[in-house]
Amino acid sequence: MAVILEGGCRVSEMFEGEPVVSGTLRIWNRIGRATGAQAISLRVMEFAPGTSPNIRNEDCDQILYLVRGDHEPERASGSVDLMVNARSHSLDYDTGVYIRPGETFSARNSDSDSITFISSQCPDPDRPPHFVEGTGSSESLHTSPIVRLADQRAQPTSDRWYRVLVDERVGSTQVTQFVGSIPPGRAPDHFHNYEEVLFILKGSGLMWAGETNTPISAGSCIYLPEGQVHCVENTGPGELRLLGIFYPAGSPSVRYDA
Repeated sequence: MAVILEGGCRVSEMFEGEPVVSGTLRIWNRIGRATGAQAISLRVMEFAPGTSPNIRNEDCDQILYLVRGDHEPERASGSVDLMVNARSHSLDYDTGVYIRPGETFSARNSDSDSITFISSQCPDPDRPPHFVEGTGSSESLHTSPIVRLADQRAQPTSDRWYRVLVDERVGSTQVTQFVGSIPPGRAPDHFHNYEEVLFILKGSGLMWAGETNTPISAGSCIYLPEGQVHCVENTGPGELRLLGIFYPAGSPSVRYDA
């Protein structure tokens, strides 16, 4: 059950409710215009073994991230090939993908277990997925849309770090995708001049919005409205790691103290 905190901050779990199902693909719509967001979305896309239907991206930027499951913390490869406009990309876990407006994508999962992508669309089209028959054109001169977390330089901020995966370097002028690391403890409350969604990759803590809070852990999905005063507190003994996407694009280091 989703928890609504001060100012409209929304916290839910990744597999709550009934998914949209098509072939090997199940989609949980966690955040979007239907839940009160202005222009950003967050979806959980689970691909069972086999080849998924083809999905045509809407007139928006779509950002994907291949997440690890609890049963595969030490494995490097997700055993998945992502087809983007008829071009195949072999993915590792902890990899970001930029899907441009109008592109078509699908996944071929050769693993014995389901694999999960976190997806964000900006601006949110607020419509069901557009499944199509064709795979799209392979004719493209664009930069590769695949960005591995391990290849990105860590940017330190105080006692934390973040790594940007998707931004204007791979063609997205609207959205920024990053992964951040938070040590035990609580940083000062702050706010941003953009909408933001967070997905907790590992660890546990509290999501603070103003004077209100709720527990979070791996799999928590969080929506932060523009200007919302907030803070992620790490209450565990080790690292809390999160995936963040914000719209419009910018730098994760730009924040304003409350």
